[in-house]
Amino acid sequence: MTQDVILVLDCGATNVRVIAIDPQGNVIAKESTLNTSEPDKANPHWHIWSLDAILERLASCCRVIIPELSGYKIRAVTVTTFGVDGTLVNAKGDLLYPIISWKCPRTIPIVENITHYFPAEKLQTISGVGQFNFNTLYKLIWLKENYPTLLNQAHAWLFISSLINHRLTDVMSTDRTMAGTSQLLNIHHDQFSEEILDAISISARLFPELVSAGEQIGNLTSKAARKLNLPSGIPVISSGHDTQFALFGSGADLHQPVLSSGTWEILMVRTPYVNTHILPYYTGSTCELDARKGFFNPGLQWLASGVLEWIRRLFWQDIPPSEAYRQMIHEALSVPPGSNNLRMNCHLLTSRAGWRGTTLNTERRHFYRAALEALGYQLKQNLSLLEKISGFHSKELVLVGGGSRNHLWNQIKADIINMPIKVLNEAETTVLGASFFAWFGAGYYESSEKAREQFSYHYELHIPGEHQKTYDSLAQDFIKEIPL
Repeated sequence: MTQDVILVLDCGATNVRVIAIDPQGNVIAKESTLNTSEPDKANPHWHIWSLDAILERLASCCRVIIPELSGYKIRAVTVTTFGVDGTLVNAKGDLLYPIISWKCPRTIPIVENITHYFPAEKLQTISGVGQFNFNTLYKLIWLKENYPTLLNQAHAWLFISSLINHRLTDVMSTDRTMAGTSQLLNIHHDQFSEEILDAISISARLFPELVSAGEQIGNLTSKAARKLNLPSGIPVISSGHDTQFALFGSGADLHQPVLSSGTWEILMVRTPYVNTHILPYYTGSTCELDARKGFFNPGLQWLASGVLEWIRRLFWQDIPPSEAYRQMIHEALSVPPGSNNLRMNCHLLTSRAGWRGTTLNTERRHFYRAALEALGYQLKQNLSLLEKISGFHSKELVLVGGGSRNHLWNQIKADIINMPIKVLNEAETTVLGASFFAWFGAGYYESSEKAREQFSYHYELHIPGEHQKTYDSLAQDFIKEIPL
């Protein structure tokens, strides 16, 4: 009997993947290959993406997994990617300029001088999005300042997901969640901001119609089908920015904060309310549109495992990383809460970053434990800020990402924030989230939530333990060091 699958084309910054998902959220087949940006011929320090190379990587993945799906019917295809990147195209969809990568430093001077166009605080109040040099806004200003004739020639600006979708369907569109990363939207009105666009002399006509996650963009053309080794006519359903679909795919309900723990930690929540007026006062703050209309994803980010990696290289440099982290955790377990009064100020974006309390008895294990604790207090502070930004009260925290594999760090976090932490035992949250909307868009389920209900989530639970009161008594010592 033929079974149904959704095909998710997942274009990440380091890997391109194609994954087939069944109606219960199970991975049936998957294939990945490395993805990389390229140096710009105009400047070796600049970074661009090759759309043709990305499409060929997706096609090669498709060609590998299609033979594994002989007993399955592909009900729909959906594309999810990193945000902000895109380029100007003509009426045929041909690129007028290479896709500037989010890694590219060429827009840094634009950010530093953005007040020539628009007040920086007002910009975030309207758009929600923080002042990150990779934002779409700054790419458009850079193109306008350096290649002004291109704006006159351009038929549209397409985000990278829409560039891929256009190659699949010949239809130009704008994934709503991608637009939400651009710093060009009035996030509260859910549309491109005339005020921002007027300030940079860009017409809203440059952007094709917004499509929401789960809406059908078009059907797979015969040309694209041949390239991907797929049947033509398959519906192509909108998804978009990977962060939003990872959040939905994590199983998070409204007002249930999710912490993605990696080199940076990103704390986000799904909420119907956000006070964007206070966002500009907090470093690392941002707000994007949720995968579902009517909701927002405010968040805060800070350097996390990057600090721990620095400590590893400093004290455990002669040991392979995987073994080193096992030793680090083992040694830190012997250090009592408070790390013998060693303190790390982990607000590394200020000149106040550093250590205090070192003595002749301080060992490497104390540095590691102190860093874990300081990052725990950073989480506590930022969780309070997120509650203030969106007017909710947390009852538990969902934890995903590579940092969630550190059991000691998980327990320290639970003790410091004094609430349960649920560690999700599922790596494919982005692909899952995109598939839920694709199943809805394909008419298989009446909503993306109904699709999500079919998946069986499994969590590892960390509850506040015996050290919670100790950490609570130390909290003021840390929180006063974190600028508000």
